[in-house]
Amino acid sequence: MNQKEKLQKTLRMRHMMMIAFGGSIGAGLFVGSGAIIQDTGPSAVLTALMAGILVILIMRMLGEMVVAKPSLGSFSDYAREALGNWAGFTVGWLYWYFWVIVIAVEAIAGATILQDWIFPNTPLWILNLILLLALTLTNLFSVKAYGEFEYWFSLIKVVTITLFLLVGGAYVLGLLPGTTMNFSNLTTHGGFAPVGTGAVFVAIATIIFSFVGSEIVTIAAAESDESEKAVVKAVNSVIIRILMFYVGSVFLIVTIIPWNDDVALKNPYVNALKVIGIPGADVIMNLVVVTAVLSCLNSGLYTASRMLFALGNKGDAPKWMLNVTKRGVPLKAILTCTIFGFLSVIMSFISPDTVFQFLLNSSGAIALFVYLLIAISQLILRKKIENEMPHRLKFRMWGYPYVTIASIIAITMIIGSMGFNSETQSQLVLSIFSVIVVVILYIIKTNVTRKKAINSNIVEDDISKIK
Repeated sequence: MNQKEKLQKTLRMRHMMMIAFGGSIGAGLFVGSGAIIQDTGPSAVLTALMAGILVILIMRMLGEMVVAKPSLGSFSDYAREALGNWAGFTVGWLYWYFWVIVIAVEAIAGATILQDWIFPNTPLWILNLILLLALTLTNLFSVKAYGEFEYWFSLIKVVTITLFLLVGGAYVLGLLPGTTMNFSNLTTHGGFAPVGTGAVFVAIATIIFSFVGSEIVTIAAAESDESEKAVVKAVNSVIIRILMFYVGSVFLIVTIIPWNDDVALKNPYVNALKVIGIPGADVIMNLVVVTAVLSCLNSGLYTASRMLFALGNKGDAPKWMLNVTKRGVPLKAILTCTIFGFLSVIMSFISPDTVFQFLLNSSGAIALFVYLLIAISQLILRKKIENEMPHRLKFRMWGYPYVTIASIIAITMIIGSMGFNSETQSQLVLSIFSVIVVVILYIIKTNVTRKKAINSNIVEDDISKIK
């Protein structure tokens, strides 16, 4: 990679920490958690805990590999080294596809919130266009601009959840004026697991997508000169972030709001704050949710473009994806992701129930496939690192290889459970279809490359004969 194709290392420790904190805190937590609670009851706390522990383990595995073998393409490169070029190609493109769809989903969510809240007379497509253009310009300016925006976006989310935990905790413990300790909502509406214990495990496949984004920090590490320290701190912080922010806030919601209150759970955080008696709760949380959406949109553009850049560096994407500006920004990679984001948004208007729904479902299980390959890669590469460079194992996965194997089995079971749930069955089928399509593209690409190499050798032989 020559100088013109290098990313600049301008992200600082504070940027990296907030990218890690904010990467997985999106609208899925603030709004989507209500749907999980409706599906499982108060036992949604256990669902969040189990999904959270699994993500913590995946991040620990990824942290071990990143510290031992820093890499531009992160888990895509680790899959390539552990399982072969097909795995790196497949993981990279699937992960890119996942985030391109997220870009469209978050742009639509953000535009919808803004329309309902502030701009009721503005067409949705105009708000979509404004959001996509604004965040594209942020990413095009410099990686430091992305880092700064993500820092402040994430800080707002972190502060909000922290305050919610403090106020909500004080409310259920009876520490606020006019309140008494009350945990009755955990059991009085049909018990702790009113839908059955099976629902607790089935819902893991749904809630785990709210955690996706934690791994972004390992991709951003390529643009930081403090990458090793930042990754270690970020991975360690995942434990606190997930257990406190996700599990803690879900526990407070099911304690404050009855799990069968469908209306209140459509916007759980707003209604929980209203029950507590916080004035202007809807305005506060709408502002935070918009911030969360913008943050996720910002991260989506960044992550998808860097994965394209990494794929181009390995020859799995066009070489022009490596073109960078004077500020070290992969201009064409970002614009490519933006174009696909625009096309997906257009499909949401033209064909919401067919084409756009197909795009959503076909990316539904991709994150789980990526996590599965991260675990398999760590299982294989750990032995290689121990043999070739044991001094680089500064940050180890717990309980290797047993915990890694258990994680692989758990993820496989979660993927399998999607096939028995009517709500996730189509996502599993179409996501498998996406994997098959990418593998076929890899076979085609490999055959074309091989034919070019053979033809090139034939031409060179003919020239040498002439000489």
